[in-house]
Amino acid sequence: MAAAVERIFQAIDHRERIALYGDYDVDGITSLTLLARVLQAYGASPALFLPMRIEEGYGLTAEGVARCLETHRPQLLIALDCGTSSADRIAEIEATGVDVLVIDHHEVPPDPPRCRAFINPKSGAEHRYFCTVGLVFKLCHALLKQRRLPDLDLRQYLDLVAIGTIADLVPLIAENRILVYHGLKQLETTKWIGVKALMRVAGITFPIRPDDVGFRMGPRLNAAGRLGLAEAALNLLLTSDEGVASSLAAELDQQNRARQQLEQQTFEAACRAWEGDPEFASHCAIVVGETGWHPGVVGIVAARLVRQYYRPALVIGFDDQGVGKGSGRSIPGFSLVQALGGCGDWLTQYGGHEMAAGFSLPFEQLTMFAGAFRALAKKTLSPDQLAPRLRIDAVVTGKDLTYSFLVAHEMLQPFGLGNWQPLLLLKAGEPTGEVKVLKEKHRVFGLRHGGRLLRAIEFNFNGPLPAPPWDLAFYLEPAVYRDQIQLQLRVEAIRSSSDGG
Repeated sequence: MAAAVERIFQAIDHRERIALYGDYDVDGITSLTLLARVLQAYGASPALFLPMRIEEGYGLTAEGVARCLETHRPQLLIALDCGTSSADRIAEIEATGVDVLVIDHHEVPPDPPRCRAFINPKSGAEHRYFCTVGLVFKLCHALLKQRRLPDLDLRQYLDLVAIGTIADLVPLIAENRILVYHGLKQLETTKWIGVKALMRVAGITFPIRPDDVGFRMGPRLNAAGRLGLAEAALNLLLTSDEGVASSLAAELDQQNRARQQLEQQTFEAACRAWEGDPEFASHCAIVVGETGWHPGVVGIVAARLVRQYYRPALVIGFDDQGVGKGSGRSIPGFSLVQALGGCGDWLTQYGGHEMAAGFSLPFEQLTMFAGAFRALAKKTLSPDQLAPRLRIDAVVTGKDLTYSFLVAHEMLQPFGLGNWQPLLLLKAGEPTGEVKVLKEKHRVFGLRHGGRLLRAIEFNFNGPLPAPPWDLAFYLEPAVYRDQIQLQLRVEAIRSSSDGG
């Protein structure tokens, strides 16, 4: 950190050309926005660069770096949310006289890059939970501790930190939990016009919860980078023009709808491909790929396959030249990045985390790679690990579910990876009234338990309701109805009480 601060102030004082080279996902975009705004407050004018997902790919690729160097001719290049696995590329860049700083949180290989400063929490044991925007916040704090700016309150940037941290699915523990807790509150009074416009099109109301960021704001910011150029999302976060913000937010909302349609088509095709394998039931991992699948949605499809089949899943989209770009999601107990390393002979490149990773390979290697990956999964995962279970945190009654209970429950926020929302169990609830179906996929119904009437909602239900009375596994949440806060049971699973267990 000290080396990064020293080099950045050197560049500012000597008016050097600075380029920020980011990733096109939400973590990368919020990192670019945060660091750019702080450097501008110091009088610098950094160039902002995002690679093109389809043409140039993720990280410091040869194509992306060449375009960045040619366009901006930087003397200092700061790689954000990428660069950890690019030691050779960074050596080439520094050989041309350009200094490189890497601020990234991806897994550190045995030969990390040698550059002016390498900031990565995975190189130590204490702060492994940070994503890149959290690291950038710490960098900006370090800059301000050395050279204070009286007019800059870094707390006003915590909304950007919360957006990137939640969207990047890093654990909400330790400092991350603090940053997100205060960042969500900052979102409610955000000073950024683009963030306000994004919340309007996403239909977000107060109080803002992690799910609002993870399922409403994040996908819209990601949509631009998935299907086209991520500059629209970056420009939205940076703009100070109301009209531009409204237009860009509407554009991202439309791109997100197009992404959802393309994702559904790819998901259905992936399910057909998986279940079309006569031996699919015996496989411990899913590997599917076809020509024409858009690389911008393969990660989301992989996540849906994991939820559907509870297996590690890799989804690969191949172009007309047979170049495949894949993305994977995993289940607890199976590290994707380690598994890909074990199958590296068939891959062009790979990188990522235990639970999510990206890779590329030629079409002719698909069969051999798929066999090796599935064999490794079968060797690693036990049948018990492949059996999804809901782990109940507490059994409650209707009498427990009071407003005071909800207030205490909400003090545990923000919920997310590493700070899971408590999963509660209500036994032998009796249905009341009519079951209503919303949008042909959600159902709302009433329950009587312990002398109280309760409201429950089950999203994306599958199959008819079992015979009452019911045992319900649910998450408790506040719901606003006629300007009043009510308790709502968000049902995860429902069974007949006679089933026992």
